[in-house]
Amino acid sequence: MSKYEFGLSEDELKKFHENGYIGPFDLYDEGEMKQDLSELRPKLISTKNAIYNVNTGLSAGVTNLASYDRHFDIPFLAAHITQKKIVDKVASILGNDLICWRSEFFPKYPGDEGTDWHQAKSFASIAGDKKPQILWPDGDFGGTITVWTAFTEATVDNGCLQFIPGTHKTMYYDESKIVDYDSKQINTTKKDGQLKGFFGYDFSKFQVDPDWKPDDSKAESMVMKAGQFIIFWSTLIHGSHNHKGLTKDMRLGYAARYVPTYVRVYPYSKSLNEFGGTADLENHGCVLVSGIDKYGHNKFRDITN
Repeated sequence: MSKYEFGLSEDELKKFHENGYIGPFDLYDEGEMKQDLSELRPKLISTKNAIYNVNTGLSAGVTNLASYDRHFDIPFLAAHITQKKIVDKVASILGNDLICWRSEFFPKYPGDEGTDWHQAKSFASIAGDKKPQILWPDGDFGGTITVWTAFTEATVDNGCLQFIPGTHKTMYYDESKIVDYDSKQINTTKKDGQLKGFFGYDFSKFQVDPDWKPDDSKAESMVMKAGQFIIFWSTLIHGSHNHKGLTKDMRLGYAARYVPTYVRVYPYSKSLNEFGGTADLENHGCVLVSGIDKYGHNKFRDITN
């Protein structure tokens, strides 16, 4: 039995370590989530109080810097990243001393491309300075625990997540490679008969072996109800289906990213340069969601929820 009230069971932890993901789990009632999202939308569209003064994070077909860290200006999201049902499960994986270092929205509108297969160990792949955004102690593998919550229903037809189980322990992509951002690639590239891309980057160019190809036959689709969440390592090969446009409704996911307090966050960077935009990190801070910080090498910031 887990020492955390909502922690993962021994069987769940075994499955997580084998597959690199676990879930989905219920968090919000579907009707409750729909009402919450209705109230949230005006706040999401307005970024005047966001810590990064860049374009809106809900542009069709694009994820960008304005969608980052909205837990600092939206109370619902501040409460969300500290939800005990989430934090207990993450703590049962990483230990009690935990920080949320980033959150971001992932909208997918009718007709939007699927997200191409990718992994993230240091999050340096699309960083303009190619410097690691998270740095584990020497010898530790790296990555972050991502908790992806469906703020709307996520189906195969509207672009739900896909995982290739068991791929989280080996990096098939080299995040140190230089790959240019090109907005013209968004919603224009077809792979295996469907629109696939990575928000203006060709992620296949990061492959360690250019002749290697992810085994799509092993892919599993993460169909989720609105209000459910799933937990996975960022080093797990993951992507998403395209939004086939069978409905006019957008699919919206919200990802919160967690690491232990001993991991260094943005250790070498004073700004972000991604997705064709730039944002100063002056106002960024990690949020201590569980335990204590014994290391003092990260900047922290309080949230109001």
